[in-house]
Amino acid sequence: MEAILRGERAEVVGVAEPSEAAAREASRLAPGSVRVDSLEALLDLGLDGVVIATPSAFHAEQSVRALERGVAVFCQKPLGRTQEEVRRVVDAARAADRLLGVDLSYRFTTGMRRLRERIQSGALGDIHAVNLVFHNAHGPDKAWFYDPRLSGGGCVMDLGIHLVDLALWVLGFPEVRRVTSQLFAQGRPISGRTEAVEDFAAAQLELAPGTAVQLACSWKLSAGCDAVIEASFYGTQGGASFRNVNGSFYDFTADLFRGTSRERLTEPPEEWGGRAAADWVARLAQGARFEPESEEFVQVAGALERIYGETRGLPPEVSSFSDSPPSVSAVD
Repeated sequence: MEAILRGERAEVVGVAEPSEAAAREASRLAPGSVRVDSLEALLDLGLDGVVIATPSAFHAEQSVRALERGVAVFCQKPLGRTQEEVRRVVDAARAADRLLGVDLSYRFTTGMRRLRERIQSGALGDIHAVNLVFHNAHGPDKAWFYDPRLSGGGCVMDLGIHLVDLALWVLGFPEVRRVTSQLFAQGRPISGRTEAVEDFAAAQLELAPGTAVQLACSWKLSAGCDAVIEASFYGTQGGASFRNVNGSFYDFTADLFRGTSRERLTEPPEEWGGRAAADWVARLAQGARFEPESEEFVQVAGALERIYGETRGLPPEVSSFSDSPPSVSAVD
């Protein structure tokens, strides 16, 4: 909400929030907004756009309902727990011709944008290897993250989605040819995501025309710091890396490599956390409607599904949120 309001391109007119403390803070940020108790009540306000920040099991259903009402959507990641759910949302956005955004926030860091520009310009030659890491030494603090019915998965769905998205986005969304993976819950190998959520995952992806991608992500790993985050790309003419600094979740450097030499492109501090939402609002204010790039969300979801090594699906879908009202802020 702070990022949305900062740009003065939108007005927050309604909020649905089950937490009293969060609702009070929302009212402080947007004193002219009204508090309602459901998504339907928000949509009845005649919105141009809605921001969805509920547990993951509700994302697809709520996004589709908003889009079918002609309301643009910005959704917290993941857009859906499965590729099928994401496909339904993207198809709904296309049918309604409404703007769809997802909070894949690392795309909006200056470091990743500069690395992408260099890589897509050919400055590193042909990229043949990518190394992706996201270890969160703490893990989520909300119980629903540990219920596969609500979360859709563990650290892969929470953290791996950023890594897969960055690799595909930087490289221009090549085909994912093959995927192998290992998932663990408290050190025990698991298969899929129906019995428990994984807290450690290692995966190898082969991208066309043969790029090798290694991925590792975890919750509550003994990492010696709060977080270890890295996206590194290696080509025939050089390398590039985006890495966090001193275990920070927010501070990053971006570097280009030539042999043993290093060129620093960006370093902290940088306020980037709300840029994805602010960018969505700016495009919405300019009249943007459905964008074909939304198909990228489907490809990312498909890669995650293959990391889970299954297409068997999840436990029965949650179709009602009466026990947990949605946390949704709306912009008009």
